[in-house]
Amino acid sequence: MGIHLQSMIVHTKQILKLQSLLHRNISDVRKGHFAVYVGEVNEKKRFVVPLSYLSHPSFQDLLRQAEEEFGFHHPMGILTIPCKEEAFVELTSQLK
Repeated sequence: MGIHLQSMIVHTKQILKLQSLLHRNISDVRKGHFAVYVGEVNEKKRFVVPLSYLSHPSFQDLLRQAEEEFGFHHPMGILTIPCKEEAFVELTSQLK
């Protein structure tokens, strides 16, 4: 389990590096943060969240869902989390 989590974090870091290269509007992504798209099917919204969220078990569960749905090839070229926007907002508000 620990090795799988480490692998997931490495892949997430790779996605974040690609994101910074591919995303045209990174001016709103401050140092120590990363952008994710959240939503289902065609209704995705972009969020900028602190890197510290990566260490929270609840956020790691979301990353596992993203891995199950997309693998490490995200359709938008940026980390995409397949959950309802409301659920993501509720979860991240608890992490602050």
